[in-house]
Amino acid sequence: MPIFKPLLAGANLRDRLVACLCAAIGIALTIVVCAGLPLARADLPIIVAPLGASAVLVFAVPSSPLAQPWPVVGGNTISTLVGVAAFHLVPQPTLAAGVAVGAAILVMSLLRCLHPPGGAAALTAVIGSQGIHDAGYAFAFAPVAINSIALVALAMFLHRATAHSYPHEPAPAVTVRWLDPADVDAALEEMHESFDIAREDLDALLARAERHAEARRGR
Repeated sequence: MPIFKPLLAGANLRDRLVACLCAAIGIALTIVVCAGLPLARADLPIIVAPLGASAVLVFAVPSSPLAQPWPVVGGNTISTLVGVAAFHLVPQPTLAAGVAVGAAILVMSLLRCLHPPGGAAALTAVIGSQGIHDAGYAFAFAPVAINSIALVALAMFLHRATAHSYPHEPAPAVTVRWLDPADVDAALEEMHESFDIAREDLDALLARAERHAEARRGR
């Protein structure tokens, strides 16, 4: 098995290289866009580290439900607010860090904006610099929310420039003749796992696989 074979289904070298280039441009331009904000005077970073993880999702797996605009902006911003609250309400730093990440996952799940870098954003609000602590809840909006909005806006432009769709539009409803939708739902329930693919995209994938199977049998 090749060492550098992509782990993601459907990935190829060209798409990986385009994702790398777009992520580099996206992060650099996000810094340029946010450089005019008066963050340095408040001892705040121009860009927060979780944005690097957001860029991986937005550019490498743009069809993922976790990489869509609301999860990116809402997940990072809301998780930061949760982290600031944990820092102020839980006096023990170690416990506060755990509470921040756990509560951020819960809130993101309830608000349908689950975004893995949000956990890092919540943690940053607890273990960050004194400047971050002094900023309090404002840190969630500048720089975190502004960073996130800038990255999403740039991603929309860059994906369109490279003939990709972002935000991802779920595939239109299709019917798989040999499977009832209830069968798929039952299988997902039985596996007790969450998969990083929209339900509509899963249906479309199965329908296309069915057509290929029929064509192969007809040869």
